[in-house]
Amino acid sequence: MKGVASTTPVANCSMASWNHSFRMSLVTESVRIGILGDFNPEFRSHHATDDSLQHAARKLQLKVESAWLPTPSLLQPGAAATLDSFDGLWASPGSPYKSFDGMLKGIEFARVHDRPFLATCGGFQYTLIECARNVLGVRDATTAEEDPNARNIVIYPVACAIPNRDPKAPKLSGKVDQIRLRPGSYLAAFYGKETIEEEFFCNYELNPEFEWMAMEAGFPVVARGSNEECRAIESPAHLFYIATLFQPQLSSREANPHPLIMAFVQHVADFRRKRLDDSILT
Repeated sequence: MKGVASTTPVANCSMASWNHSFRMSLVTESVRIGILGDFNPEFRSHHATDDSLQHAARKLQLKVESAWLPTPSLLQPGAAATLDSFDGLWASPGSPYKSFDGMLKGIEFARVHDRPFLATCGGFQYTLIECARNVLGVRDATTAEEDPNARNIVIYPVACAIPNRDPKAPKLSGKVDQIRLRPGSYLAAFYGKETIEEEFFCNYELNPEFEWMAMEAGFPVVARGSNEECRAIESPAHLFYIATLFQPQLSSREANPHPLIMAFVQHVADFRRKRLDDSILT
């Protein structure tokens, strides 16, 4: 596939219907998940992204194929058809991306076409920028990493660095506990609890002065740090649309797949099944 870097083995169900059976029978064709980002073999998080999908797939008795979609390819003719060929999309860590606009275009496709969508770390940051630009019309919304002198810096440097971290590591890195999930949120339902510990690896976070943007656009904050920092958003209006600053893939294990990634893969599988059913009926 042009513009797609394939990796080794990689729903229409609303988020509110999560109470249905968590396991489903093995499907004969693979569920396909596109990973928005520029794969770097030196990034632990990129390997963990692929691995975590397989952890969830084996637990759910599914066949899952993932393919990395380089950000420049998302601006090429035919990119929409490529994106549409996937049953779910994941906006990966790894900013700054090779193509700022390409990453936004991939995220926009997931939002507009209601494709099951997960974003982590840099993907979270760009999800907020895409929301600000294309939902609220703040066309110059950006990140300080891209333009430190911009007027509307939605994503800015981490305000409170984590103590005792590796001096070479980002300001917000390592495991962080006491992340509070919003009661009644989908995120809290997937975890089965309201306080969690997760791993971070980033230097940028949501500028609190722009938190109103997410709320006004219909993406409420559903996870907060110890100082009320935004750590995740979700969309109640989409099948599955969650973005987290933390990286759940880093704590996923073969024997213990991450619950959020399990939920994502299950919804992607449900979406594929519904799409196949609809194609037969038409």
